[in-house]
Amino acid sequence: MDQVREPGDEADAQRRTRFSHLPDRIRIEDTVEERPAAPHGSADAAVTPDWWLIRMGGV
Repeated sequence: MDQVREPGDEADAQRRTRFSHLPDRIRIEDTVEERPAAPHGSADAAVTPDWWLIRMGGV
């Protein structure tokens, strides 16, 4: 019932090639997006009738 894997099989070689190195590092600067806040009274800051749905994440 147990399958015995030979150390030189093709799947083992592919696995070693794929997982033999760490992924490239990601700089913190590449993960953050900075945008200015919308000023009060703008159309984007207007209150919508479904504000509670948006705030609660649709729960």
